[in-house]
Amino acid sequence: MEGIIFIGIQASGKSTYYQRFFRRTHIRISLDMLKTRNREKIILTACLKAKQSFVVDNTNPNISDRKRYISLLQENKFKIKGYYFQSNISECLKRNNLREGAEYIPDAGVKGTYNKLELPSYEEGFNELFYVSMKDNEFIISEWENEV
Repeated sequence: MEGIIFIGIQASGKSTYYQRFFRRTHIRISLDMLKTRNREKIILTACLKAKQSFVVDNTNPNISDRKRYISLLQENKFKIKGYYFQSNISECLKRNNLREGAEYIPDAGVKGTYNKLELPSYEEGFNELFYVSMKDNEFIISEWENEV
């Protein structure tokens, strides 16, 4: 059983990555879908109790955002993996501008998340860390090397 924490600004590919690689094996926990922290907590608690692997598909830009999940995962003896999505602001803004309706985030929101972004580290409690980038609409995954 594992808990996966996605890290990256809006439109960096997190939800698409989940759909391609984890939708058959991991529950998706996303504030975009659940809308409130209370609903998120209910689903998260159920996954922990059931020993069900899951992915936290939120931006999780800074250490304090990630700590709320990491501490619960450690307490429940889950393997903790982090996936940092390359957050090139201009590329993410271009992809975001292709979104429609509620999926579109105002540029100020994307930039605000970018300004809060802190690179993850093993010191936070991750067992494994990966770097995810995109080239020609394909994901490239590499092991974390402390600095990107």
